Amino acid sequence: MAKKAITKNRKLKTKSSVRKKGLTKRDVLKKGKQLSNWGKWGRNDELGVLNYIKPQDIVEASKLIEKGKVFRLGLNLDENGPQNGLFGGRYNPMHHMLATGTDAIQGIQEPLVGMRYADDVINLPTQTASQWDALAHVFAEDKMWNGYSAKLVDARGAHKNGIEHFADKMVGRGVLLDVAKYKKKKRLADGYGITINDLERTAKSQGVEIRRGDFVIINTGQMADCLDKGEWGGYAGGDAPGLAFETVDWIHGNEIAGICSDTWGIEVRPNETVDGTNQPWHWVTIPYIGIVHGEIWYLRELVEDCAKDGRYEFFLCAPPLVITRGTGSPINPQAIK
Repeated sequence: MAKKAITKNRKLKTKSSVRKKGLTKRDVLKKGKQLSNWGKWGRNDELGVLNYIKPQDIVEASKLIEKGKVFRLGLNLDENGPQNGLFGGRYNPMHHMLATGTDAIQGIQEPLVGMRYADDVINLPTQTASQWDALAHVFAEDKMWNGYSAKLVDARGAHKNGIEHFADKMVGRGVLLDVAKYKKKKRLADGYGITINDLERTAKSQGVEIRRGDFVIINTGQMADCLDKGEWGGYAGGDAPGLAFETVDWIHGNEIAGICSDTWGIEVRPNETVDGTNQPWHWVTIPYIGIVHGEIWYLRELVEDCAKDGRYEFFLCAPPLVITRGTGSPINPQAIK
């Protein structure tokens, strides 16, 4: 049975006045420095808030598996993905065959390699589909997580805070906060900023507790709506529902280990800034708080099952590809109930 909701935020304050007048770059950097975790786990740390997850937490999370039912949370890696070049020239995966069954039948393989086989190759940006952002992905001016210089990410990749450091870390307790369902919407409207109040009331309505070291997954309904319509529109970089800037206080105060969503960038778009500062929430969460982002997650089946059985917690397993010096990684995360 679901337990009474308890969130462990400590006197978090909603900055509604800031939201109304709009944020500036100065406001964003001030908040980042206020919530900075730099040095908390030593000056050489490259894991950030993943340090909150202890071995016993993983053992306890494994006890949430009761049905042995597995839910894929990753999109297909194919040309039908959400990217359209709107942001950073990102494109959808390109899949090409190196060897095929028709080659085999034509008899052109055996004289060369002594066998018949198929081989293929993919080409894609690491942030193209369901993915993790590494802590080297976003800078606050000239610094990244833990105060490392942005110069440490060069043409050969991220020499600090690379995605490979997460290779054996992305497992633990997952919690779904179905904000769309709480708001009695199939899909939250583009530009809707999810507040701290929304997060806490959603958790309370679901009877789920937010704990230290959790991976919190936010459902807005945006991806499901795009899939139902059969077109992505401005999903990848356009307007979207998402977390309001004030939620950086909630994330920091609850000491969660990961924040994830069915949207392209988790935070609300258009952004709450008035000076052109793009993705202000990212400026605080990744480089200052040190929290990983799980973006573009496919949640349809998990959302349906949680609504059916009333259980919004599960074991999450979401390892990245071990890309040396990578700033992100495509993944196929799985929730197990």
